[in-house]
Amino acid sequence: MAVKWSGGHSSPVLCLNVSAEGLVASGAERGELALWDGGGSPVAQLRLPEAEDVTSVLFSARRPSTLYASHGETISVLDVRCLQEPPQRFHVNEEEINCLSLNDTDGFLAAADDSGAIKVVDLESKKVSRSLRHSNICSSVAFRPQRPQSLVSCGLDMQVMLWNLQKARPLWTMNLQECEGEESPQSAGQFFNPPLAHSLSVASCGNIFSCGAQDGKIRIFRVTGVRFEHELEFQAHSLGVSQVLFMPEAYWLLSGGNDGKVLLWDVSSNVGKQQKSPAKSLHRKKAQAASSSRKDGKLNKMASNEHPGVVPKLSIEHGEKVNWLSCAEIKGSRRVLVADQTSSVSAYPLPEP
Repeated sequence: MAVKWSGGHSSPVLCLNVSAEGLVASGAERGELALWDGGGSPVAQLRLPEAEDVTSVLFSARRPSTLYASHGETISVLDVRCLQEPPQRFHVNEEEINCLSLNDTDGFLAAADDSGAIKVVDLESKKVSRSLRHSNICSSVAFRPQRPQSLVSCGLDMQVMLWNLQKARPLWTMNLQECEGEESPQSAGQFFNPPLAHSLSVASCGNIFSCGAQDGKIRIFRVTGVRFEHELEFQAHSLGVSQVLFMPEAYWLLSGGNDGKVLLWDVSSNVGKQQKSPAKSLHRKKAQAASSSRKDGKLNKMASNEHPGVVPKLSIEHGEKVNWLSCAEIKGSRRVLVADQTSSVSAYPLPEP
């Protein structure tokens, strides 16, 4: 059963994040920002200027008292020890920001927005170091763990992209509609329910990442050098997948959907096998890429099957469209935190790995 965290907001909660010290931040419509302790009690509240919807909140991993919050086209930098009018702001995006991501070193902050732009801010110089672009709304961006110059992004142009901060153009791009595969009976229906990409999450290894899309599918990709390969896909939700989140354990994945479900997946048996192998030479990489493309066809067939072989470890009938997912350690046990169309946050217990 869910424990409801209430009293922090009066508007629908849009985003969540948990600090290294266990403090939870939530952002809501109309500029509402709240901080919660591990027990689900609000400890601080703030209404950001102009009362614009708070669309993404993100704690610094290296400085847990620093919180970044996007509202409208602005990023506010806040000190959670004294939550007040933000002392520092970045206004580098031209349209509403959808997602923030920090790299491992806390050197760069990426902000994806409705214009399709990803503005990458150098936090030392406080200036934009890179401006990357999708052709439609960029819904999600994520730096890869252990690779501070590398990030992935996705958008409503159905594109998933791999970037390096040293280049303005993507290293590799994949169109989700094209990676459906001809054998998939879904492909004919894609015209009516295209795989608009809503959310990305990178596993702790940095080489595996997941993407949730409007067609209800989760797709898993593997980065190999300057490209990535389509490793696995499966039907996860009956409506669009609004959120995916890799947990710290290798290849445990949470997903939330517009169907009101929160699901926990273990994809380790599907993606973990090659991960321990040492770095391969370029020649071996090419051979691997060729075999991977052949394997793709098999995976697509499997994914279009009624029994795809990937089943959730846990299914939560949340009942409301999921806006955001986060995971927190509370009193020695793990919880999935869910933000939805209501003004409260729901906390559900998670099994131990």
